[in-house]
Amino acid sequence: MARRLRPVELDFVETAPLRLVFAADAAAPADALYRALAVETEAWPEWFAAVTHARATDGGREIRLRGGTRFEETVMAAEPSARYAYRVDVTNAPGPHALVEEWRLTPNAQGTRVQWTFAAAGGAPFRFALRMGRAGLGRAFRDAVTTLDRRLAAPGGGPTATAS
Repeated sequence: MARRLRPVELDFVETAPLRLVFAADAAAPADALYRALAVETEAWPEWFAAVTHARATDGGREIRLRGGTRFEETVMAAEPSARYAYRVDVTNAPGPHALVEEWRLTPNAQGTRVQWTFAAAGGAPFRFALRMGRAGLGRAFRDAVTTLDRRLAAPGGGPTATAS
């Protein structure tokens, strides 16, 4: 059953009762990574294994995960080549009261540092489950960044790349 979460603001990324922060390096430039995150929404299932369906909506996204979890999200920050953040407004997942995810992109000597913050509020069982699942979330994030980086490095560089 879908339920509406508490509508929090972008500062929730820093003030949430539970914050899981993961980082990985990618060889791809920040602009290509940003495009994959914020513009090529429908391609998320091709590089993020947990995502089975992704569709842009007016001002947000609709996401489905393996196992049947669904999210209706509002994009809160879309800063090209730097930051992409969204709030979950409606979900069928049990437990969360509020949820914001933020992707930060920082160019470095190797390409781009990708940082993903999963900021959440919920009851004790939800917080416990997230803490217990931290390693799995981190692995899913690192695998997604690695797969996306390979995809962007491949000839053609993704669905919107054009030959020069």
